[in-house]
Amino acid sequence: MSTSVIISGIGLLSALGEGPVAHWDKLQHRGAQPVIETKRFAPYPVHPLGPVDFSSQISKKGDLRQMEPWQRIGTFAAGLALNDAGIAGKSDYLDKTDMIVAAGSGERDTATDMKVLANIADRDDGDIRANEILPSNLRPTLFLAQLSNLLAGNISIVHKVTGSSRTFMGEEMAGVSAVETAVRRIKMGQGELFLVGGAFNSEREDILLNFELGGMLLQGEFKSICERARNGASGFVPASVGAFLVLEEKSHAEARGAKIYAEIEDVQSTRCNRQEGTATDNVRALFTRIEPELSKGPLPVLSGASGVQPILNEELAFLNDLTERGYDPAIRFYGSVLGHGVEAQLPVGIALAAITIQQRRFFPPFDAGSEEHDFPGSPEQVLVTGLGHWRGEAIALVTRAGH
Repeated sequence: MSTSVIISGIGLLSALGEGPVAHWDKLQHRGAQPVIETKRFAPYPVHPLGPVDFSSQISKKGDLRQMEPWQRIGTFAAGLALNDAGIAGKSDYLDKTDMIVAAGSGERDTATDMKVLANIADRDDGDIRANEILPSNLRPTLFLAQLSNLLAGNISIVHKVTGSSRTFMGEEMAGVSAVETAVRRIKMGQGELFLVGGAFNSEREDILLNFELGGMLLQGEFKSICERARNGASGFVPASVGAFLVLEEKSHAEARGAKIYAEIEDVQSTRCNRQEGTATDNVRALFTRIEPELSKGPLPVLSGASGVQPILNEELAFLNDLTERGYDPAIRFYGSVLGHGVEAQLPVGIALAAITIQQRRFFPPFDAGSEEHDFPGSPEQVLVTGLGHWRGEAIALVTRAGH
């Protein structure tokens, strides 16, 4: 059994604004400019969240107070997607909406962390002193970081999404697995209506420390993804972003008169140990699986490249191969304008692909370099890549419904 999977709702929240219309308005112009914060976390630039009225989607002040920013971002974006799909507040649909969320471990209580470190720095009994401090400072979760499944729980409470719920952890591959699982389940008749996505808050010292310990962050002056490739720079610029999609079985969407953005033809993923060349080989193999669905010639590509080397060059090697396969790839590195959303990165790319298909026009180049060039005509299919900064390779094919 195999059925079509369509996108009927998009919820996007980023430095560029909220909702698909706001993002299209910002990105449809040549040389769209990113929003960058360079001082607060120097030497690390970040894409901060723009002004947003969270109460428009999270009405109860008590709910807002107990959520940290990453939960607010995700819950807000989920609400936008439900509204966009026309099912917000409709219990007959929400009761059967299955939810798959990608989230990292939640935000740490950095004030408590700093208090512990300050108190044990010059003591021989540091472990004993830490255990004395923690019980009176920990939150009711009894954990220094919020649990990843709190995002799904808050979405369920605030928006009354009461179908099944699953949370994936694992950085970019969590977002890949969330979308891939929903697509597979719909295609196999194991569900008709899904809310899928992820959220990431870049404006937190603990997460910046985690990534910098691995040498993953861009330092100093901001550079686009293409500039990082040309100049030998490495590192990603984290983004505060939430991206959720309402995915439906096509006949279910048609029966309720839903708006249809596009169809997800396929999502393929794998992983490797990242020895030299293995990621390129993996993406080539994934592309071979979906190639029968593609038409030769001009091909719009939305690359979720992070900017971390050497994986950026490995993805570029694959993208350059497309010409030899008979395609003319028009590449857009959306991380140049939106930043890197880690768990939310692939959902962002799929959302952008669906928007361009609905608008019948591909985004103009985000960078003036030779890596990006104009795409003629109306996009009927968009390839989305999702290579993790550390692990995991994925590609998705988004097409016009019925293509």
